[in-house]
Amino acid sequence: MQAINRKEDNDMLDTVLKDVVLENINDLIFIMKVEKGPSFRYVYINEAAKKMTEINNEDMGRLLDEVLTGELAERLKEKYVQLIENEETIIFRDTIKLPGRDQVVNESILTPIKNKSDEIEYVVSITRDVTLLMREKKRLTNAKNRYKSIIEHNLDAIFILDANGVIKESNIASCQLTGYPKRQLVNSTIFELFHPSIKEELQQTLLKALSGTPATLEHCLMKTNNRKDKVTSLKAVPIVVKEKFDGCYIIIKDNTISYEQNEMIHYMALHDQLTGLWNRKALDEHLPLFIQSMEDTEQELSVLYLDLDRFKFVNDTLGLKGGDRFLNKITERLVTLTDEHCLLYRQGGDEFIYLLKNSSLEDTKKKAGEVLTLFHQSFTIDGQEFYISPSIGVSRYPADGYDANSLIQKAAQALFQVKEKGRAHYRFYQTHMESSFPNYIIMESHLRKAIEKEELYIHYQPQMNLSTGHVDSFEALIRWNNRKFGFVSPGQFIPLAEETGLIHGIGEWVLEQVCLQLKNWRNKGYKNVRIAINISPKQFLQEQLVDTMRGYLAKYDIPAPCLEIEITEGAMQDTQQTLKVLKKLKELGVYISVDDFGTGYSSLHYLKRFPIDILKIDQSFVREIGSSQKDSAITTTIIHLAHSLGLEVIAEGVEKEGQVHFLREANCQKAQGFYFSKPKGPEELEHYVNA
Repeated sequence: MQAINRKEDNDMLDTVLKDVVLENINDLIFIMKVEKGPSFRYVYINEAAKKMTEINNEDMGRLLDEVLTGELAERLKEKYVQLIENEETIIFRDTIKLPGRDQVVNESILTPIKNKSDEIEYVVSITRDVTLLMREKKRLTNAKNRYKSIIEHNLDAIFILDANGVIKESNIASCQLTGYPKRQLVNSTIFELFHPSIKEELQQTLLKALSGTPATLEHCLMKTNNRKDKVTSLKAVPIVVKEKFDGCYIIIKDNTISYEQNEMIHYMALHDQLTGLWNRKALDEHLPLFIQSMEDTEQELSVLYLDLDRFKFVNDTLGLKGGDRFLNKITERLVTLTDEHCLLYRQGGDEFIYLLKNSSLEDTKKKAGEVLTLFHQSFTIDGQEFYISPSIGVSRYPADGYDANSLIQKAAQALFQVKEKGRAHYRFYQTHMESSFPNYIIMESHLRKAIEKEELYIHYQPQMNLSTGHVDSFEALIRWNNRKFGFVSPGQFIPLAEETGLIHGIGEWVLEQVCLQLKNWRNKGYKNVRIAINISPKQFLQEQLVDTMRGYLAKYDIPAPCLEIEITEGAMQDTQQTLKVLKKLKELGVYISVDDFGTGYSSLHYLKRFPIDILKIDQSFVREIGSSQKDSAITTTIIHLAHSLGLEVIAEGVEKEGQVHFLREANCQKAQGFYFSKPKGPEELEHYVNA
């Protein structure tokens, strides 16, 4: 009775298994009976299999080869045969195209069912549609590959760190950046790659990332395998796994090249390109900081404003490139006086500034004296010796000002006084200097309108013939009476006119006024006289100078010998151009004189090469006649030299009777100076020409 009940229970369980479980499961279930061959006969498929395939109840009892055909049948039968041979479960995937559906990917599990004789009697195939699963897996795989590609092929170095800062993974760029192979990087700490000085900052950056906040760190100095430090920037990004922070990514960018370029740009912005010294921009940045430092420590600071005397003649002699080489040689000497308390700047052109920190009055005097001493020895350029001197103006903090602009301006005012008082020494700023210091910016504005406003005029200084006591030549001297500045010295406005280019217009105006004056005297029946006109070196090198002069001579019907062109030795440094212009002037018929003879560099060379008519002895020699044996000898020598070359000699700056007697005894033809007459207006001089 119990056996009967057990059988009924098993039958009921089989029915439940078949009707409830197998029929309602979404997987496709196929049960195949194994027969000799081997061949495989359908004995059962569930409802899901019927819906997804073309196999139905009528196919039960038929062989696989009879139900399915083609490649699918061959592929399935091959798997079933493999199962029989190996007697082990087989899992495989295949892609099929079902009627009315897109291509699907199925995953099948073939399981053998053995009988009591341990022979495989049935095969159960459970097939599941894994199309969506495979798509997702493919998507994840692609995403992983893309992620891996981004990491591996990134140009920036990327490290994956654990919570302790230990490197777990790195990309190719990390090896290139550090110079270490990956095997050495992995399991080392990120701190080993950087200088100890940033360890604390790096730790804080990692802590932020590990707590979920991305962080950056700039200017990290990295140590590399080749011992060449690199400047890098660093980003730390948290790694989140299942909503927990599990280590971080470290992304490192090599900024070495851009850093070096920026450093170079910064260096160039603050340094003079020619000399390598700090420049004006650096001075503007440094001086306020130094003033603040001096204020905090209650110490003093000095500004030494240095200008090279007559440096334009060096440029005239050597050319701009030669002048640049000269400046570099000067810089080499100036730098020898610098230290941590004495900084040197090139203000521009031939101007330099020393800043003396923590400097007392006596310290400043000593330093100024040392600067002057540097120039006692000559400078050699291309085998030629040159001597040059500096003029130095000094201002002091806090005595002369509390800000950078005031200190520089007052040092410049002191420098101006040095230039006015003979050059080649130093002076400290004093309050009275401010009233005598010209404002060149405003002065330039007024000078541009000086001709228009009839502020310029010409005085003439007679040149006395020492043998006859008569006057037949004059020197034209320009004057400026300005409504703001009053009477402005030519020593102030002529250099300004040269620097700004106004000298060309002013020089042409002087030329026309002289021709007009000569015409007026001729129209009155006065005798012909010669008037000397000073020509600026810049004006002398103008190609149209001769044509302009020819035009005014023709316009006012003036004989060319009535004009004398007076040039300085500084205008004759370009030998080829000078010779070209002088030849044209001689062809025109004007006289040519050399002013300030003996104060230049190669006077005898000029006398030999150029068609010169007159030498003017500089007043610095004439002034010391009688009191200086050397100056007397030099003056006598110049006169004898000129006579031997057939040149006329005119002595300038004659103020004493003893000078006149000396010059007359030395057979000097002419002299001019206050002894005979100050420069005067033409009306006051008519008695010289009305003869």
